[in-house]
Amino acid sequence: MAKQMHDTPMLDQLESGPWPSFVTGLKRLANDNDMMVDLLGQLETSYETRKGYWKGGTVGVIGYGGGIIPRFTELKGDDGKALFPAAAEFHTLRVMPPPGMHYDTNTIRKFCDIWEKYGSGLIAFHGQSGDIMFQGCTTDNVQPAFDEINEMGFDLGGAGPAVRTGMSCVGAARCENSCFDEGRTMRMLVNNALDDMHRPALPYKFKYKVSGCPNDCMNSVQRADLATIGTWRDDMKVDQDEVKNFVADKGRKYVIDNVITRCPTKALSLNDDDTLAVDNPSCVRCMHCINVMNKALSPGDDKGITLLCGGKRTLKIGDLMGTVIVPFHKLETDEDFEWLEELATEILDFFAENALEHERTGEMIERIGLVNFLEGVGLEIDPNMIERPRMNPYFRSDDWDEEAAKWAERKAQ
Repeated sequence: MAKQMHDTPMLDQLESGPWPSFVTGLKRLANDNDMMVDLLGQLETSYETRKGYWKGGTVGVIGYGGGIIPRFTELKGDDGKALFPAAAEFHTLRVMPPPGMHYDTNTIRKFCDIWEKYGSGLIAFHGQSGDIMFQGCTTDNVQPAFDEINEMGFDLGGAGPAVRTGMSCVGAARCENSCFDEGRTMRMLVNNALDDMHRPALPYKFKYKVSGCPNDCMNSVQRADLATIGTWRDDMKVDQDEVKNFVADKGRKYVIDNVITRCPTKALSLNDDDTLAVDNPSCVRCMHCINVMNKALSPGDDKGITLLCGGKRTLKIGDLMGTVIVPFHKLETDEDFEWLEELATEILDFFAENALEHERTGEMIERIGLVNFLEGVGLEIDPNMIERPRMNPYFRSDDWDEEAAKWAERKAQ
């Protein structure tokens, strides 16, 4: 018999709107779970006082230094005892998902059975960093819960100043825009840095994210310390018959208003015979036209990846987008993957040795300068890193031709 529910007038209001509410889910779990009953009580108190009452601590599993998010309540009475004792410990296990987040229903059912046995029953597919979040567990139950999850073949993800859980899009499994093997890439990057994920020893967190095409469904440009994004360097493929079918179906005005004029570099034009003209050198791979006219347009055949470094949300300085460090590289052969693995290791090692405490990669690059970072990780400066190098009047360009010839000579070697 579960505990009697606490009065939760403020939480109840969150169920009154037209949209589904997380409160309804928590109440459903609380029907036969004392931990969830007291969690609702503590949450209601936080809404009333506008304060959070969780503090950290040290909770882990044997052999690991990270992967568990400790949460102990600070809501205590005059006698020093927790006001909501069943939720006094509410730890979270971060578990790495498979690449592309592929599961079968049997796997998910096993997860649910394990968490109903050892935890609160509350699972998030997935947290902001991509982990499966098993939320709500006592200290005593953390180890046995992990043991059963581990027996299924799943491992803890990152937490604290460590390499965090990698994320990849669903990629070639379901998307025709895929430009490389996303699953292999993510698994290689994660396995290569597994010690730095399980045993936090970095200045701060470091994230890998993998997107199969410039749509960047993982938002890696904004969130990843090292972003791997699929792209192509030849011409976009155009099926003119499908273009004509699209124009016939939607009308010329629709195509002009929703495709042609929305190209950021004005690289598209509609011919009189309803075929599409593409100025490929001006294309910046924004993907809008491909997304709208998905039967008529598709990525080119010479596919590869672009690498960006330093994306992050607000911390010591404001939000940063990733900076291009490798404009294009093929990723097909074992040698290509070995090159990426070695470069990822160089970047992680450089970050570990040169970043200040609680400083992300992007902030480190801002502090020491991009040139010093590229030199430190062994990358050549590439003119393709710059979108429009001749636009700034304060740069001398009278010797650029000679420098460009040197760059081309190095590339040919």
